[in-house]
Amino acid sequence: MNTLLQKSHGIFNKYIGFFFLAVFLLWMKTYITQMTQFNLGIESALQQFLLFINPLGSSLLFLGLAFFFKGRRKYIALMVIYFLLSFLLFANVVYYRFFNDFITLPTLTQTQNFGDVSGSISALLNPADFLLFVDVLVLIGLLVFKVVKIEAKDMSRRRVAALIYVSLAVSFANLGLAETDRPELLTRGFDRNYIVKYLGMYNYTIYDAVQSTKASAQRVLADSSDTTEVINFTKSNYAEPNSEYFGKAEGMNVIYVHLESIQTFLMDYKLHGEEVTPFLNSLTREENTLYFDNFFHQTAQGKTADAEFIIDNSLYGLPQGSAFTTKGMNTYHSAPGILKDKGYTSAVFHGNSGSFWNRNEIYKSFGFDHFFDASYYDLKPEEMADYGLHDKPFFEQSIPYLESLPQPFYSKFITVSHHYPFQLDQEMATIEPHTTGDKSVDNYFQTARYADEALKEFFEQLKASGLYENSVIVMYGDHYGISKNHNRAMEQVLGKEVTPFESAGLQRVPLFIRVPGMEGGVNHEFGGQIDLMPTLMHLLGVDTKDYLQFGTDLLSEQHDDLVPFRNGDFMSPTISSIDGKFYDSTTGELLEEERFEEAEKLQDSAEQKLALSDKVVNGDLLRFYTPENFEPVDRSEYDYKPDDSEGANTEAESEKTVEEPSNE
Repeated sequence: MNTLLQKSHGIFNKYIGFFFLAVFLLWMKTYITQMTQFNLGIESALQQFLLFINPLGSSLLFLGLAFFFKGRRKYIALMVIYFLLSFLLFANVVYYRFFNDFITLPTLTQTQNFGDVSGSISALLNPADFLLFVDVLVLIGLLVFKVVKIEAKDMSRRRVAALIYVSLAVSFANLGLAETDRPELLTRGFDRNYIVKYLGMYNYTIYDAVQSTKASAQRVLADSSDTTEVINFTKSNYAEPNSEYFGKAEGMNVIYVHLESIQTFLMDYKLHGEEVTPFLNSLTREENTLYFDNFFHQTAQGKTADAEFIIDNSLYGLPQGSAFTTKGMNTYHSAPGILKDKGYTSAVFHGNSGSFWNRNEIYKSFGFDHFFDASYYDLKPEEMADYGLHDKPFFEQSIPYLESLPQPFYSKFITVSHHYPFQLDQEMATIEPHTTGDKSVDNYFQTARYADEALKEFFEQLKASGLYENSVIVMYGDHYGISKNHNRAMEQVLGKEVTPFESAGLQRVPLFIRVPGMEGGVNHEFGGQIDLMPTLMHLLGVDTKDYLQFGTDLLSEQHDDLVPFRNGDFMSPTISSIDGKFYDSTTGELLEEERFEEAEKLQDSAEQKLALSDKVVNGDLLRFYTPENFEPVDRSEYDYKPDDSEGANTEAESEKTVEEPSNE
């Protein structure tokens, strides 16, 4: 026994032994984390084996880079790499808890948002997360307390090369097995879940870096000929406006309200015998309001920023990161720019920092005349939420600015009270939390009630201002509030099992379109945020046939009711694709094989739309195409600083800046 212990101790005194100990610990930690912290949908023995083996190749490869350092430095390099990989794993665990997604390279560039999301990050942390770093401390301790002696001798280049070849062989074997179970895994990689499930967290990081680099290079390589395919597609998919609705709101103001984190399941939901959203519920029966109950959010990592991007452009958000932060200088044919030619003034209202999601820059590219950010509001500490001014004071303080805008105007209000982690001072709460035991889910209903009350007050303020009867009011849920990670609690909320099909259905968000004088009602048409811009434009009497838009008018008889999600899944009235499986949309059951051909055509159509939209955004293709009667946006015309701020507008610019209301 002593001899055996001496031999094992001697092995770890060799650098190669210490290296393989580190590989083993990282391999096991990553496997256990991937299995327990991520909902990857393991469905077969092969997938379970791939999940087990995929961290091995990348652990060998990344930690093997330390062999290129000499002497003691190779130990330092090994521990630095080990810590970075551990931190990457930890960061993805925390990120996944809310976004149900994995970190991408572009999201790491959104550092201007970090200070504003600190409250959400702290709510996502779990005391057990420190276990992800216990092995780091163990390895450092072995070196510091000289349990493992430092070996100065270096391994020969031939052996290092052999080790790298072995790590690559393991990774390629992993990829080969993955391709047998999921063909075209890398070429049709819309869903990051699949990449992590089959290739592992670290190989996914490499894949993401390659994809992000390719996307960045597209603009440099693009030219005007790249627009031909997009033009042909959008023209062939154009839906003619419905004569009953076209121009119904011509010349009216537009008031968009983002219903932060509001999902359709809230509509008519009762908690403790009370309606959670009584005001929104009443609007489903209002005579001039159309309510869409099969409307879906289509956001990805950008969440609210993605929603804004989609509704203002009828382009999809990006698969990695947010177009708001990475494509802020692109050319766009946005709603504010289009309506400017019709005499519209445009403005955004948001009680948060203007730099959050790079709004103060990309709004210039969209052609917004005004951006009323936090610098325009009286931000009392007791009226602040995690992401800015609470909804009630936000709407109240916004009304004077709205009244001062030249009419007609196109305006957008971004609310924040009903935002994760759904925290509300109990003195402001008018309904008790839910009783699932899941804090996020339970509190969700209190902030939803507060948001509903704020909307009711806002409508009353619009009526008092005289704007109500001359304005189109569009309200829609921007993205989910409760992620898939809370499905167990949601089963208590809904009183039924949350299957993958039901979970996809929970991505429904409410859409209200109120037009004075228009007959309202409940509309069951399937649609998504991509369809909102052409729908609104046709109501305003603006035909969209010459614009490169990927949505179609929800009120058109030719509306395309296929709703692609950013990960390549889709919903439609007949067939839905979820996590690589096809479902009958009416029964929720797995699709019969004889209907697979129909399903695959829909899948190809969904992926084509996403790919062509990405081509437009990544290549900045709209700089090569100007629709007839459209005046390209000149970013230099816009400056969103308040008049009394440092660096005030020039005389020409100040004509565009609305004066701050008096305190009278």
